Amino acid sequence: MSKICAVCGKSPSAGRNVSHSHRVTNRMFRPNIQKVTAVIEGHVKKVNVCTKCMKAGKVTRA
Repeated sequence: MSKICAVCGKSPSAGRNVSHSHRVTNRMFRPNIQKVTAVIEGHVKKVNVCTKCMKAGKVTRA
């Protein structure tokens, strides 16, 4: 499943974990992507949408 939101284009971004002793390891910040049946341009489609777009009402569920 693609990790990119079809509405806002949000995708995983890289970052770092920093411990108390300042040891640094790489990590990923992944958006919460859900496969949703939505109405897009008058047609019902299954799209990958982040939960922030769903909560903001940018997607009308079918």
